[in-house]
Amino acid sequence: MDHAAQDLMAEFKDIVLAFGESDEFSFLLRKSTSLYNRRHTKIVTTLTSLFTSCYVFHWPKYFPHKPLKYPPSFDGRIVLYPGEQHIRDYFSWRQTDTHINNLYNTVFWALVQQGGESTTQAHATLRGTNSSAKHEILHSRFQVNYNDISARFRKGSVIVREEIPSSLHEDPPNESQVVADKPGKKSQKSKEKFRTRIELLHCDIISDNFWQQRPRLLST
Repeated sequence: MDHAAQDLMAEFKDIVLAFGESDEFSFLLRKSTSLYNRRHTKIVTTLTSLFTSCYVFHWPKYFPHKPLKYPPSFDGRIVLYPGEQHIRDYFSWRQTDTHINNLYNTVFWALVQQGGESTTQAHATLRGTNSSAKHEILHSRFQVNYNDISARFRKGSVIVREEIPSSLHEDPPNESQVVADKPGKKSQKSKEKFRTRIELLHCDIISDNFWQQRPRLLST
């Protein structure tokens, strides 16, 4: 899934951020995009089609001894958000949902695989429990600290175009480039060039820090 999403971002430069969990990925297009003249149907069908193709293409790399048993498919939709805070709220919700689902599944399968409960019994054990209760079950019964579980599963996959400043006299790198004037400066030396690199992270995107370090995600 992560590899397919990275391929999609490499192909479409206007995708500046992606977030994935389980079998879902969300992509953020820069608000100034003119991709396919902003035709919703064209964008969603093309991106969904390429994502599916990349998923199938890379499958043997990750599961060389387990061929696909049937052709996978993904659906897609486009949502227009009116402001920056709405976008942040959406991605915050996605990451919160990742945590909720992973915590439940982690405790559920611990009860089944290590606790000897049937799936029906495990569901009954967890029915009505809050986050603290699930943490307590993991710790007291299975000696598992939830915070020690890989951030990939707790926080999901964050794929972002990171900007890397470089001097103008360097040879042009393979990555995408942006050249911007610094305010109040007109000379050639005042220009700052950026090359972007697609990075896979497993980090917090709910707090301000992630967005403050990457202001161009929402401003362009």
